[in-house]
Amino acid sequence: MPEPSSQRPQPGPWVAGLSIAVLVTAAVVAIVGDGAHTPLGLSDPGTAVRFGTGLVRLVADGAAAICLGALVFAALFTSPRESGGIAPDGFAAVRAGGSAAWVWAAAAAAMVPFEMADATGQPLSRVLAPEAFTGLLGALYEPKAWLITLLVAVFVATSARMTLRWRPTLGLAVLAAFGLLPPAVVGHSASNGGHDFATNAIVLHVVAAALWLGVLVAVTAHLRRGGAHQERVLARYRALAGVCWVVLAASGLVDALVLMPLGDLGRTVFGTLVLAKVVLLLVLGGSGAWLRRRATAPAALLGAELVIMLVSVGVSMGMAHTPPPNLLDRTASTSEVVLGYDLPGPPSLLGFLTTWRFDLILGTAVVVLAALYLAGVRRLRRRGDAWPAGRTAAWLCGCATVLVATSSGLGVYSSGVFSVHMLVHMVLNMLAPVLLVLGGPITLALRALPPAGKGNPYGAREVLLTAVHSPPARFLAHPAIATVLFVSSFYALYFTPLFESAMSEHWAHELMNVHFVLIGYLYYWTVIGVDPAPKPLPHLARLGMVFAVMPFHAFFGVIVMSMDAVIAENFYRTLDLPWAQDLLADQFLGGGIAWAAGEAPLVVVLIALLTQWYRHDMRAARRADRSGDEELAAYNTMLAKLADRR
Repeated sequence: MPEPSSQRPQPGPWVAGLSIAVLVTAAVVAIVGDGAHTPLGLSDPGTAVRFGTGLVRLVADGAAAICLGALVFAALFTSPRESGGIAPDGFAAVRAGGSAAWVWAAAAAAMVPFEMADATGQPLSRVLAPEAFTGLLGALYEPKAWLITLLVAVFVATSARMTLRWRPTLGLAVLAAFGLLPPAVVGHSASNGGHDFATNAIVLHVVAAALWLGVLVAVTAHLRRGGAHQERVLARYRALAGVCWVVLAASGLVDALVLMPLGDLGRTVFGTLVLAKVVLLLVLGGSGAWLRRRATAPAALLGAELVIMLVSVGVSMGMAHTPPPNLLDRTASTSEVVLGYDLPGPPSLLGFLTTWRFDLILGTAVVVLAALYLAGVRRLRRRGDAWPAGRTAAWLCGCATVLVATSSGLGVYSSGVFSVHMLVHMVLNMLAPVLLVLGGPITLALRALPPAGKGNPYGAREVLLTAVHSPPARFLAHPAIATVLFVSSFYALYFTPLFESAMSEHWAHELMNVHFVLIGYLYYWTVIGVDPAPKPLPHLARLGMVFAVMPFHAFFGVIVMSMDAVIAENFYRTLDLPWAQDLLADQFLGGGIAWAAGEAPLVVVLIALLTQWYRHDMRAARRADRSGDEELAAYNTMLAKLADRR
């Protein structure tokens, strides 16, 4: 078992930064006082709850960031052994991440009663009573969110004690990033108008902030104990910090614009905290770039950056405890409260074309993926390698399809109109994935990305290979599993209460859209994908997969059309759109869309599969002809030699 270095980093920057963060959090709580509860019609839960909620949240978020950063550092900043095990530097980081995860878990457990007391304006003694605790746990989102985080933190902490290999370390890092999200998506950003923008923005903001802070802590500790590959570690950190800064700036701007009017900037407590975060972010972006270019004492300079980051965390904790101005907006319509925005009128072709609301998660993802794909094609062409233009066109069309389905009028109306939602579902699940898998992104990436080199930390190429060949990927991309998931998702979603629950919360609706794309991609990858699947099938078996799913989609559409009960009726009745009162008629239209739009892409897939099959057979025939010509030439040569001997 590898042993970490015995040299311990100096605690100066952490002590200074944490002290300031605690003071900032406490100061904001003291300034706000019961102003966080009185405007909401709640009584003051007491000093213990007001200060305890902010300070325990500070511990939870700080420990979560250190856990995530340590695991990411071990996976992407240290060199694994040839056997796949983690090296001493990586082992030290994983153990540090595991210890931080236990602190994270303890703080998350404490946040459950604190959130109950804070959300209801009651003292801890009252919410800890068994009957009250059970009732509040079932009624409030915040405690349930912290319970999910608690489970994730305990799993990460337990697994980190047993992890000695690189691949599980990367998986734990992804899981830790997920554990950050439940409390974030049920906070201030999930309320009132614009919460679709704000929720997506806070997801990006929280992950970027925790990743930057956590990796900064890990890098500082690594440099102070004299770890290996310091120049490469610093270079990789500079790239990561630059990306995180851009994400933080963009997502923070969106969140601030949604949660408060610009006129409140500096005039209210929340606006003052936003202004402070802007200043700190600018300081990090400006001075941080200058500090990291300095050649002397990088650990000390990074320590200064760490202090600034921790001060920013303290400001964020204060913001989490302070009601934003727009939270108290009593003029928001039902549509704004439920969807985050008002629908301008009945759906129409003109409305689909002119009503745009950019999806910060899926929209940003496809824009970035399209740019990365074009960068990969450009790299291949620069070194003289060809890449089929048809694949590039397919990938770009697939990205554009996702963008239109989620950010145009289709995406806007899909949240409130069942028939439009069904159309978007078909596009995301059955059209966009077909185009994406025909782009061959994995093959392109493996050809364009350089290998990390022996003895160096793994790069993007190695991470991609690991993800594609990981046990979860092999399981999900198994033809039988992919087919079952592709078909059963329709029935499990629409014929259970799951659909209404997903439509009622923006984060769940977003997760549903991501699920549509991923499940469709897995299925079509095994059927017509350009990239080699983990378990390749002969073309005849792929043809069988296509024919196998066709009846299920037709049956699904017919069932929806013939139903007498309205799917998610409570949700649509609550929304109460004046021009969408006949819910059964709209549902009938949605079923027809599912029937027609579900079969058309499968016909396209069938044509593509038969074309691939034909080309495969032609290539095999040409190889056989070449082999036959070589055998004939060898036979003639042998006869010529025999004739010469005579």
